[in-house]
Amino acid sequence: MAETLCFEYHRKGVDVRIARLFNTYGPHMAENDGRVISNFICQALKDNPLTIYGSGEQTRSFCYVDDTIRGLEELMILESSDFVFVNIGNNNEVTVNFVAEIISELTERDCNFKDYPLPDGDPKVRKPDLSKAKKVIGWEPKISFYKGLKLTIDYFKKNT
Repeated sequence: MAETLCFEYHRKGVDVRIARLFNTYGPHMAENDGRVISNFICQALKDNPLTIYGSGEQTRSFCYVDDTIRGLEELMILESSDFVFVNIGNNNEVTVNFVAEIISELTERDCNFKDYPLPDGDPKVRKPDLSKAKKVIGWEPKISFYKGLKLTIDYFKKNT
C-alpha cells in the first residue's frame, strides 16, 4: 500500500525512492525484537537453548546494518526523476541451522537447539534480487556475514 501511495505522489511530480529492506542485523538490535539473529545471540549468551522453528533448513539472507545504511544513502543521493525502487539486502543465503551453529561457535557456547513447528506462512526461502541496486545505484553489500555477526555479538556481550 505504501509503495502505491509513493507511486501516486511520483505521478504528481514528487521525487520518490523506495527501498525494500531484507533482514538487516547488527548492533543496537532490540534483545526481544523476535528476529532470529538477536534471539539466537541472546539465548546463547544466557546459555539457553536456541529456538529453531521448523526443520531449520529454511534459508534467509542477512544484511549488516552498515551495508543497509550505505545502500539507503546511495539511493537518496541518486539523481533521477524516474520512479526508483531497489532491494537492499544480501543475496548470500544461509540456513537457519547454519545461523544457529555459527552463533554457537562465535559466542563460544555449546548450545542446544529446541525445535518448534514452523509458523504458518513462514517462507522457506528469502533472498532478494540485488541486480537493480547494483545497476541503478552501484551498491552491493560488503561486510561478510561472519564479520557482521562478530560485531553484533560483541555489542550484545557488552550491553545485555
